[in-house]
Amino acid sequence: MDALDSRQVYANAWMTVREDDIRRADGSHGIYGVVDKPDYALVIPADGDRVMLVEQFRYPLGLRRWEFPQGTAPDRAELDPHELAVRELREETGLAGNLHYLGLLDVAPGMSSQRGRVYLATDLTHGEPQRELEEQDMRSAWFTRVELERMIRDGEITDAQTIAAYGLLLLRNL
Repeated sequence: MDALDSRQVYANAWMTVREDDIRRADGSHGIYGVVDKPDYALVIPADGDRVMLVEQFRYPLGLRRWEFPQGTAPDRAELDPHELAVRELREETGLAGNLHYLGLLDVAPGMSSQRGRVYLATDLTHGEPQRELEEQDMRSAWFTRVELERMIRDGEITDAQTIAAYGLLLLRNL
């Protein structure tokens, strides 16, 4: 598939939406809508058999959801993934620690260019969260892995990135 032309149809500080005129492999023409967002970092804070989750209101769903700390830099900035992970962990939980890279996730490759890097945080020290305005009602809590797995099975945790990140952790036997 080849892009013939591209035009931005929407933009804000967190994302842009573009529409591309494309030529398919058979020579036919079409359009493709793409949501461009900066890459994100997701951090699994771990202390023995416990992991920390954050709960926040997810506006598009109209629901509060539990998930691992994760996010992007403001104003569509691109940061070094490790630095972004450090920032997100501190911002959302107040924690700091040693970060170990676990892997790469694509959010929704059929519609978005966004990718995420997953880290495990260990040897944690506690501080005060430095949350953004939209995160003011965020809360954090520790859960055992047994509790986390039950929450996933029972549909209490539905965030695809959190579930996939936990899968990466399990695959590494950590």
